[in-house]
Amino acid sequence: MISISTSDNRIKQFFIQIGEISFFAGRFFKESVRPPYEINEFLRQCYNVGNRSVPLVSITGFIIGLVLTLQTRPTLEEFGAVSWMPAMVGISIVREIGPVVIALICAGRIASGMGAELGSMRVTEQIDAMEVSGTNPFKYLVVTRILATTFMVPILVIYGDALALYGSFLIENIKGNVSFTLYFNQVFNSLEFGDLIPATIKTFFFGFAIGLVGCFKGYNTRKGTAGVGLAANSAVVMASMLIFLLDFVAVVISDIFYDL
Repeated sequence: MISISTSDNRIKQFFIQIGEISFFAGRFFKESVRPPYEINEFLRQCYNVGNRSVPLVSITGFIIGLVLTLQTRPTLEEFGAVSWMPAMVGISIVREIGPVVIALICAGRIASGMGAELGSMRVTEQIDAMEVSGTNPFKYLVVTRILATTFMVPILVIYGDALALYGSFLIENIKGNVSFTLYFNQVFNSLEFGDLIPATIKTFFFGFAIGLVGCFKGYNTRKGTAGVGLAANSAVVMASMLIFLLDFVAVVISDIFYDL
């Protein structure tokens, strides 16, 4: 009886949280189109989300290209298909590996940071003070952060993809003496708009999910300072799960269009 009631409570809490996030997202869309617009705060959040994530994204993207090429090249050599390496790496990174891995890295850094920042503001009653003073804390704190992640994560993904391809080129240049022009000509000849467009579009949804979850967890923090750490941790977990779910949906939709 105890285990059944516990599982029922977890299922109930799950659907309650889904409803709360949906209401939170609806409020975001309503507030985002209603003036006044916090342009300066939006630009500041773009700097925080984008510029401060560049070092981590740079290292991650570069190592992705190095490791993927080092791991795959021996297998292709056995089949005499080393010439296919640029095309294989380019399609793999642009279509799937780059967007998902970079988005997960951003979820770990950005969602946790937003959850902790807004959570600390909530438990120290700074958000309540903003409401009492007549300002709109939701528009100033939440809308600007979600918009910033929505627009900056795709840029970070494109930047990470470029570094991953460059890392792959370095290995090919060292191992196979492949020139820069030859390598990237093969990469771009293998890519089509059907590869680039879906991969780019889904990164906007990744960014929106990261910002939405991070702000939701932080804005609704309870239980004092202990809740701040819980909000940051749960924001990373939920944002990562949403990224995988959105990626699966994007792949299914893309596959349907390819069949058509």
